[in-house]
Amino acid sequence: MRKWTRTYEYGQEMSKIRKIFSANLRLHRKKKGMTQDELAEHLGISVRYVQVLEGKNPPNVKIETLDTIAKVLKIAAKDLIS
Repeated sequence: MRKWTRTYEYGQEMSKIRKIFSANLRLHRKKKGMTQDELAEHLGISVRYVQVLEGKNPPNVKIETLDTIAKVLKIAAKDLIS
């Protein structure tokens, strides 16, 4: 039971971090005056994927992707997850 509890808690924490990332991505994109289309073009990804990243249940994002997004937005990567 204890292992399951840790796994569940880890999953809950990761879910919170993904939601923070999603909200911060949207916030910083808008601060830069960028549309989802423009961000997608700069990142070389589809607009649909940007919508998913900014959505209510965003997927896990690789560190490399996080870093690339931060560079495009000209912010520190930590600003996307804190």
